[in-house]
Amino acid sequence: MNKQILKSTLIAAAGLLFANSAMAATDTDTFLVTATVANSCLVSATDLNFGAYDPAAVKDGTSTITVTCTAQTPYTIGLDAGQHFATTRAMIGDDTATTLLKYELYTELGHGTIWGELLSGTTVANSSLAGGALDYTVYGQIPASQYVPAANYADTINVTVDY
Repeated sequence: MNKQILKSTLIAAAGLLFANSAMAATDTDTFLVTATVANSCLVSATDLNFGAYDPAAVKDGTSTITVTCTAQTPYTIGLDAGQHFATTRAMIGDDTATTLLKYELYTELGHGTIWGELLSGTTVANSSLAGGALDYTVYGQIPASQYVPAANYADTINVTVDY
């Protein structure tokens, strides 16, 4: 009888193994992957170093503004008047901190259009559909015939990108 019980037990166990295999199934589902990309821009600028100024001649120099924006983000670039603006932009000397060396910043090589502030001057705009980095040249010029003391002159310009 022990053989009979053992045989029945083995058959029942095998049946359970096959029953579990027959009951196995799979199920699937999906999930949504999302992201939000907001309009955004980053701006950087190189220094404009005129070098040595000789009052006998006009002195030119350039700076590069790089604006990097998401695609389809229109923007406008403005330059403020600097720290020492009177009737024109000016650098202040380190000799007495009162001597000014006048200069101006322009949107193009011909020096015909002064690059101004966002709300009150001529700006540079981009409405390109392409995103990524774009470079803009700032054309600086110091007029001739400014007989100022020997010193190091400097000013700070704030670049603003409105998008």
